[in-house]
Amino acid sequence: MASRSSRQSYSHNHNNGSSSSSSSSTSTSSSSSSAAVSSRTTVGHAQPAHNSSGRPKPPSATSRRSVTPNSRTQSFHSDQEPRRVRVAIRLRPRNAEDLLSDADFSDCVELQPELKRLKLSKNNWSSESYRFDEVFTETASQKRVYEVVAKPVVESVLNGYNGTVMAYGQTGTGKTYTVGRLGKEDASERGIMVRALEDIIASTSPASDSVEVSYLQLYMESIQDLLAPEKTNIPINEDPKTGEVSLPGATVVRVQDLDHFLQLLQVGEANRHAANTKMNTESSRSHAILMVHIRRSVHEKVNDEINSQEKGTKSDLFDGNGIPIVRKSKLLIVDLAGSERIDKSGSEGLLLEEAKFINLSLSSLGKCINALAENSSHIPTRDSKLTRLLRDSFGGSARTSLIVTIGPSARHHAETASTIMFGQRAMKIVNMVKLKEEFDYESLSRKLEGQVDHLTAEIERQQKLRDDDKYKLEKQLRECHDSFAEARKVLVTRSEILEKENIHLESEMKGILNELNHQKDLNNLMQDKVSKLEMSLKHSEQHQLENSTYQKVLADTTQMYEKKMAELIKQIEDERAHSENAEEQLALMKKLLSEQQKSIQGQKQIDELALKLQEMYQLHENTLSELQSLKSENKDLLLQKEKLNEELHSVRQRLLEQEKQRKGIENELFKLKRAVPENENDFEDKKSYMKEELSKGSSEFGNRMGSYRSNPLRENISGQRATIAKICEEVGLQKILQLLTSEDSDVQVHAVKVVANLAAEDINQKRIVEEGGLDALLMLLRSLENTTILRVASGAIANLAMNEMNQALIMDKGGALLLAKTASKTEDPQTLRMVAGALANLCGNEKLLTVLKEDGGIKALLGMARSGSSDVIAQVARGLANFAKCESRGVIQGHRIGRSLLIDDGALTWLIANSNTNSASTRRHVELALCHLAQNEDNAKDIISGGGVKVLIQISVESSREDIRNLAKKMLRLNPSLQADMHAR
Repeated sequence: MASRSSRQSYSHNHNNGSSSSSSSSTSTSSSSSSAAVSSRTTVGHAQPAHNSSGRPKPPSATSRRSVTPNSRTQSFHSDQEPRRVRVAIRLRPRNAEDLLSDADFSDCVELQPELKRLKLSKNNWSSESYRFDEVFTETASQKRVYEVVAKPVVESVLNGYNGTVMAYGQTGTGKTYTVGRLGKEDASERGIMVRALEDIIASTSPASDSVEVSYLQLYMESIQDLLAPEKTNIPINEDPKTGEVSLPGATVVRVQDLDHFLQLLQVGEANRHAANTKMNTESSRSHAILMVHIRRSVHEKVNDEINSQEKGTKSDLFDGNGIPIVRKSKLLIVDLAGSERIDKSGSEGLLLEEAKFINLSLSSLGKCINALAENSSHIPTRDSKLTRLLRDSFGGSARTSLIVTIGPSARHHAETASTIMFGQRAMKIVNMVKLKEEFDYESLSRKLEGQVDHLTAEIERQQKLRDDDKYKLEKQLRECHDSFAEARKVLVTRSEILEKENIHLESEMKGILNELNHQKDLNNLMQDKVSKLEMSLKHSEQHQLENSTYQKVLADTTQMYEKKMAELIKQIEDERAHSENAEEQLALMKKLLSEQQKSIQGQKQIDELALKLQEMYQLHENTLSELQSLKSENKDLLLQKEKLNEELHSVRQRLLEQEKQRKGIENELFKLKRAVPENENDFEDKKSYMKEELSKGSSEFGNRMGSYRSNPLRENISGQRATIAKICEEVGLQKILQLLTSEDSDVQVHAVKVVANLAAEDINQKRIVEEGGLDALLMLLRSLENTTILRVASGAIANLAMNEMNQALIMDKGGALLLAKTASKTEDPQTLRMVAGALANLCGNEKLLTVLKEDGGIKALLGMARSGSSDVIAQVARGLANFAKCESRGVIQGHRIGRSLLIDDGALTWLIANSNTNSASTRRHVELALCHLAQNEDNAKDIISGGGVKVLIQISVESSREDIRNLAKKMLRLNPSLQADMHAR
């Protein structure tokens, strides 16, 4: 509750106060007219000088007038003694009760704002005058009160000094209105708290400064946290060296902007104790204390408006090492509970006990004020927790301003006099204002950490470049190995061809040698025939001699034949080739010789035989030349054979090196198998679980950051992932993916575990998909029946399904159908949990909802819920919540109409039936799903008929999460059909 009725009546009676006072007695009218004149002019005076005892001397009677209203505001904080406690007094307008009760009496208070004086009437003929640092009439605005009382303190706090602004007065006189008014409807009614934080936020930089607040109440001598009501009896600690007061355990919230602070203030006001008494319909029953901690970085050219005396004692902004300086200051804004008399307030029971504690703490505060004003040697600050909290504000090092509120009614003359005397005594207190500066080692540390992060990023970038170069060199090496293998194949093929050609040539050479030997034999045969021919010629010569008739002819013929035969023998010796027809020719010659009648014809045949013998000789020469060329070619072939042997030896060396590399890769694969976790739960979709765990953080103020506690299992998983990532870099992702198609089931199991662990990291998912890993995983789901491989492959797909781009690829490749089939053919809870997690991740993509339902994804989820496993049911609930959330977002944005797709498959019935499950995670997702389904008006009929309205009402009241309760209330309020059914109930 941001404001209370009594404080609202304060502003409402502002206008009524002047009119009612004009209708009272003559003295009242005169004081009102003088107050009206004083609103235009201001009387200034010299500030009271302090004597050696610390008490102010009586003020001088001399005064001067100012022509502007602002001079009155200026005089409050331009005092020559800024260390003295400043006290201003504010008069509350007359309310309806005052007008009714004091109709026959005049006001007991007369204000003289021009002289900064107040007259308190003892009776109708005597009064006492009191002087304050500022006097506010009932028409003074909230802005002017802030600028006079609190703004100088706020400026000092921004410059590095502690400060306190406190409101003191009788109950019902407007303290909370002055200090804690929120002014949500009317900004002009904002109190000191809101205006002070508005100036502080405007004067600080979120980048280099911080503003943190704590809001507490002192109720019945127990300090309670208004931002976290469960924190009670918070202890008070005092630093023995500096005397600084701290409250360990109190909630400290860093303020982001003014709206954030207004929300915090509204929460605190709602938790503050208040009650209805005769004095006030909404009386504060506790002291409210707003603590504002400011931390500002001091730069070299800062203009701190500090007087010359404080500048002389101020430390340097930077030391010789260049360490920045930070100023820490604290602002206390205290709204004290009102003092009251039991007989007037009519308090009974608990209210009476509260009043006793309030009066006791205020009495202790008054004793401390009196002791300080009288320079007593003992200050009883430990008599009350209030005085301990305000130890620095009175007699300490803070700059303090006190706003004293009083009422005009004569019925409360005693309380008003006591309040005025409290303010008079407080004006005598002098504080020792100190500037608090420290070296900003935290900022320097953050700067160094930033530099370290930058250098680390640069090192990682260089490492990435080196890895890329290494990958390119390995790729080139693989290409060289492939080219070497291809060259080896070519060389082996060529050597085989050359060997075959060599064998063929050797066989041809043997044939030629055999043929030459045959020709030699023929030549020998021809010589024998020639010798025989010679013998026959000799016999014929004798025969011719005997034949006298033909002697002359035979002599001539014989001479001619001898000449021819000599030439023929010479040709035979030279030729030695192709003499196969010589025998025929010799036979023919014998015939010719025997037949002298045919001598002429024999001459012709001899000529032809000589020609043939010449051709045979030429053929023999050609054969010899070919033989020489074959020998030279054979020699060249032998040289080439030696070269090929050398190349073959080098290729064998390379093959040996490749064999060593292959053995090294096999060893790395063995290490990979050993590094893969044996626990199938290690490759789960950890990111989704991590998000669920982070979402379970406390929603209370001060506990919004969830704490992360490491455990041995998480450290073990991190070590395994680091090992797998290292092996993946050395072996290569492509080779690991190739192992998924291995015929060895053990190799497949280890390979798919490695891929699942790699898929748990965002940086690996893109490479896995690009290298064909998604297709390989879907192929495993399609073709294998091994339970372990199905479970691990489903977990890997669940991890890949965390990425929106991968979700579309999984759906395009039929992944939802495969997951649904896998769920239908297995009863293993772990496998079902992985499949449900993958489908739950796909349910988070609004573009895929229709296709996912058509592929049977929703039916598969509901079917898996029948397994009874709590982990599987939690994943099913998460998937339905994601599906319903995407649908509600589409309905709000206007591109989705009609009933929810979940209703057709019976998901709404399942959600209603499981709304009271014991699992906190499952119940939270079920509640979210029902709330999102209720956002669509087209689902209202099914929700009503299924009993969902009763469940939504239960969620709005009993849910453990505040945001879910608020969402359920909003749906019940905004959905007309649900609201009508709720009213009918």
